[in-house]
Amino acid sequence: MRKASELRNARWRKSSYSNTNGGACVEITEDFPGVVPVRDSKTPHGPALIIPVDPWTTFITSLKAQSQI
Repeated sequence: MRKASELRNARWRKSSYSNTNGGACVEITEDFPGVVPVRDSKTPHGPALIIPVDPWTTFITSLKAQSQI
């Protein structure tokens, strides 16, 4: 399990689908091997989900496939 202090110092990257109008936005960091921390960009000091890499990759691949339909 990651400590909150480790996530505070992470380099977060906002989704390319985010906009400046306050839409539903997520941020991820790729600083942690084996997991992908995900947080709400509107509450950067709030909680983060810690998702193992394999399920995250499956999720992203599925989203990309759905956008092709």
